[in-house]
Amino acid sequence: MNYMAKEKATITIDRAKAALARQVSGARTTSEVVDLALDQLIRAERLRADVAAYKGVPPTATELDLALMADTSGLADDTDWDQLYADDSPS
Repeated sequence: MNYMAKEKATITIDRAKAALARQVSGARTTSEVVDLALDQLIRAERLRADVAAYKGVPPTATELDLALMADTSGLADDTDWDQLYADDSPS
């Protein structure tokens, strides 16, 4: 998420933790440390949600039937995918 518009914010932090975080991360500024920490938190929470979803209860027969009612005709095409990716097949 580099080069996104940023805005100033006033936060209260533990200066010793910020200094240690700069040191261990190689970040040049406390702002960079906060940005890195937010990126890591977002990734960790997305991963946690994904793991929770995989560990969840499998869909019921009714839910599967409902999913099969979706229009998938837009996914059909005339591409010969086996031919297109023939070189990628496992040996």
